[in-house]
Amino acid sequence: MNAQYTVAIVIIMGIPGSALGSLSYRKHESSLPCLTHLIFSAGWGSAYTINCSGFGQHGLDPTDVHPVFVRKALSIITFTNPIQVNISFTITAILDVDEQLQLMSSFLWLEMVWDNPLMSWNPEECEGITKISMATKNLWLPDIFIVELMDVDKTPEDLTAFVSNEGRIRYKKPMKVASMCNLDIFYFPFDQQNCTLTFSSFLYTVDNMLLGMEKEAWEIVDASQDDIQAKGEWELLGINKATSKTSMGTNLYDQITFYVAIRRRPRRYVVHLLVPSGFLVAIDALSFYLPPENENRAPFKMTLLLGYNVFLLMMNDLLPVSGIPLISIYFALCLSLMVASLLETIFITYLLHLATTQPPPMPQGLHTLLLHCSSPRRGCPSGPCQGNLDLGPTSTNLSGLKEPVDLVRAMPSSREAGLNGCPESARAQQELAAQKQHLVELWVQFSHLMDTLLFRLYLLFIASFIITVVILWNT
Repeated sequence: MNAQYTVAIVIIMGIPGSALGSLSYRKHESSLPCLTHLIFSAGWGSAYTINCSGFGQHGLDPTDVHPVFVRKALSIITFTNPIQVNISFTITAILDVDEQLQLMSSFLWLEMVWDNPLMSWNPEECEGITKISMATKNLWLPDIFIVELMDVDKTPEDLTAFVSNEGRIRYKKPMKVASMCNLDIFYFPFDQQNCTLTFSSFLYTVDNMLLGMEKEAWEIVDASQDDIQAKGEWELLGINKATSKTSMGTNLYDQITFYVAIRRRPRRYVVHLLVPSGFLVAIDALSFYLPPENENRAPFKMTLLLGYNVFLLMMNDLLPVSGIPLISIYFALCLSLMVASLLETIFITYLLHLATTQPPPMPQGLHTLLLHCSSPRRGCPSGPCQGNLDLGPTSTNLSGLKEPVDLVRAMPSSREAGLNGCPESARAQQELAAQKQHLVELWVQFSHLMDTLLFRLYLLFIASFIITVVILWNT
């Protein structure tokens, strides 16, 4: 005669403080093995017999299990001891980070594990089965939610959970999470963000439910980095955790907070924003090698300035719409330098034109600065036009000459020189012509000095930009 086993799960419903479940194994003699479930409630009970003859070959028939859980009587929260729910998750993709809405969109698999003593059996008495899968609609599920979630949970309802013979339930569900995150975009596109994911229960306090870790934080990081398939804009750096309890009124709830550190991949923005901008600034700096008196210099700088403005308009969609990142300050400085360079070119062109027709007197301060720069021991800053800085005489050559203001005042008119008609007047005209030529050379030297200083400012800005990009990229 074949041996047959019956596993009885006894559940008392609606009676607070009572023992909700008891497990008994009873051996019977009949033609087929069977699994019997007894449900008692407020003085009445019902029994269901499940045919287990095909356990080892075809698994458990869902139609036979359905009557067992039709009442969803497996709620175990009324136990005296709180239930321990261990959670873990795996991030499979970081979809988007919205700087304007301060949201991080990610896709993750949430795993919850807890023990249900009302569901256990002896595998030896049921063809050695140690684990079965059940529809979640027939089970009690912890109401774990993410505090920072800013959207409706759209988890599918027709999922399954795995139940072991010891009553341990393992439930995994996919989630698309749009969580609130405090974003700092000052170092865009080399920024790193630290977002939080806080898991807590909505209904059950610490008297009924405690949260624990199914995996350690480093295991979650390793699993997430291995599972992330989309090589998008963001990469996962690390995850840290902290456990705490939060109070709402007189109730105390257990929660676990995960700190998710992510970093933006800057290669896209370096190629599309920083490199073209750097090229335009470098070309504008090279334009200082054109002579100041060249009439094509100003149109060339105007063309560069117009092209830079078009570039900023086209690349505006790649910049954050909120806040003022460091890259916006860099673009503003580039635009300011190019505008200053164009204004300096226009000023020098006007100054040289005025110097060749009727040179104005040079102020004493500018004349002293030029003498200082022309000194062989001091030396003026070198630049693209440094060879022209020695056009004017040095301080030793100017010792017998009057100051430029006195020279202009002492110039007699051509009519007075013609009326005199003496050799002294002819010699005075030659001296005045020499002094005028000297003034022209001084103004030309001053224009070259302005070019040199602005060119050095360009070089300092480009060097600072390169060093900053290298440091931020490698930090």
